[in-house]
Amino acid sequence: MADNPQVFLLKCAVQKYAWGKVGAESEVAQLSQAVDPEFVIEDNTPYAELWMGTHPNAPSRVSIPGKTEEELSDWIKRNPDKLGSKVESYFKGKLPFLFKVLSVRTSLSIQAHPNLVLAEVLHKKNPGAYKDSNHKPEMAIALTPFQGLCGFRPIKEVAKYLEEIDEFREAVGSHCAVRLLTASNSMDMPLHRETMKMCFTGLMNREPEVIKCQLESLVAKVEEMKANGKDTSHLVGDVLLKLHREFPGDRGGFAIYFLNVITLQPGEAMFLEANLPHAYLSGDCMECMACSDNVVRAGLTVKFVDVHTLCEMLNYTGQAASKTKFKGIEDRGGDVAVTVFRPFVTDFAVTRFEVPAGVRKVRLAPLKSASICIVIEGSGEATNATLSSPVPLQRGSVFFFSAEEEVIVNVTSDGMLLFRAYAGV
Repeated sequence: MADNPQVFLLKCAVQKYAWGKVGAESEVAQLSQAVDPEFVIEDNTPYAELWMGTHPNAPSRVSIPGKTEEELSDWIKRNPDKLGSKVESYFKGKLPFLFKVLSVRTSLSIQAHPNLVLAEVLHKKNPGAYKDSNHKPEMAIALTPFQGLCGFRPIKEVAKYLEEIDEFREAVGSHCAVRLLTASNSMDMPLHRETMKMCFTGLMNREPEVIKCQLESLVAKVEEMKANGKDTSHLVGDVLLKLHREFPGDRGGFAIYFLNVITLQPGEAMFLEANLPHAYLSGDCMECMACSDNVVRAGLTVKFVDVHTLCEMLNYTGQAASKTKFKGIEDRGGDVAVTVFRPFVTDFAVTRFEVPAGVRKVRLAPLKSASICIVIEGSGEATNATLSSPVPLQRGSVFFFSAEEEVIVNVTSDGMLLFRAYAGV
């Protein structure tokens, strides 16, 4: 092995949050076991997230044959130039992104992430709840059908639900509902945002007893319709019942009439910019984000909620569900289907490589940023000029490589699915 290889495997940590898929149903568990024979999957344990990066809550470790293991952050401290000169300078010698695999069984909280300015204010004001001063844009790319809430619906859709669902109207408050219904007949966008904020804030501040009573009434109606074989899609029935099972009586159950319910198919993505309300509901995905823990929550959670901050910070502009998907740039010039997801942030970008059966080579071109890659499907080996022998790859393998380095992956399986994360400088 070369003295200072620029491509090496990472050992990555698993987070066992309660919302994760349980046992062998979890993609996170399966990927972890595939590369670590000592990883025992317990039938009743949730395996929610696989973390790839330098975040101190679950840092990845460098695994180079013949060398002592160390945290990736320590390796970067000794080799800051390997991040890439722009990345090193702009992010002060730190890896700016955290890459993850998520396996979601029960819904995550209704939440949003602050922009840089608000993040600094929140951290200074309440460092116990907001532990750093960084923003947290994030992107999810589906591995399986992946369902979530994302952004406010167009005002006409919300108005229709207020007209047709008595319980929703009561949960929001009649005065607020009338204001939104009136505004929905105008073309005044600032008024749309103002009344959407008024109604959403009304829901979030409504007395818990009212919310619980109205939710139970609506859930009973939907269950009766289901029992009689009737369609409940106009009431978003399946999602309503799922949320009520998981968080009975939670006001987040009514949030489905404010927020778009979207289902990403494998390879589709959504980008969650600052102040955009969202919640993950179910499925497996890749996720990449800025290295931060800042989350402002207000429903579907037992964690700290900050209703006032969330309601004040949100972007209340309504948009169609189809517009919440983030389109990747496809490059089908060669045999490998390459899709680049590059949002308008400098912290991260992700490329998806889908290698068809029969193709034996994938080139990972040099970039001005260090990269972290994960093999979701397939096997092979990675070669690079700084290596004296190839790095073996299989399903679940995670590897790091430095900026300005070319890596050739020789594929030994029939097909491969690979994701690469890097700074978006």
